Amino acid sequence: MPGTPQTTHDGAPVVVRRSARRRRTVAAFWENGTAVVAIPAHFSRSQEAEWVRRMLEKLRSQGDRQSNGTGRRRPSSDAALAGHAAHLSARYLGGRARPTSVRWVSNQNSRWGSATPADGSIRLSDKLRPMPQWVIDYVLLHELAHLLVAGHNAAFWKLLEAYPETARAKAFLEGVAFATARGLPAEGSSQHGEADDAGLPVAVGP
Repeated sequence: MPGTPQTTHDGAPVVVRRSARRRRTVAAFWENGTAVVAIPAHFSRSQEAEWVRRMLEKLRSQGDRQSNGTGRRRPSSDAALAGHAAHLSARYLGGRARPTSVRWVSNQNSRWGSATPADGSIRLSDKLRPMPQWVIDYVLLHELAHLLVAGHNAAFWKLLEAYPETARAKAFLEGVAFATARGLPAEGSSQHGEADDAGLPVAVGP
């Protein structure tokens, strides 16, 4: 008789993924509203149960799956993403970046985000969804900054200095790209893209 499906403290489904490539490390992350716990394939059932308990508690301590760590809800819809973009623009760019549209897209496989200054539109890859909110915020700010400065010159990077997680987020995305290019599991993300030497490939133009 099958056991009762596991859920988190607030009722979200839990999935355990065993990997033969994973030897000692255990990871937990959110994927489309599901808590995923990745463990080595050789773990016993008792080890699995213990590590699932530990990792779910870790996810819980990091905050609700819908929270971005600032008391605001994680922007899951396009409308919420646009509202969050306005919040970030006001906080870090003096409200000068005013996109006409901000939306999640599923057809960006080699970039995290793109901006078109000509029409003020911004698109974020849905591969970002399971990543930490501070990484998503960096990508969104990166695109907002491109509405003000098209290229990656000194003036552009000056705009991002106010965001305290810029260096950390760039390193995170570069690490994901490095692991993905070599077929390795990247901690903290279930879906990945590729980054260029700037840490974030951005298409600018009509």
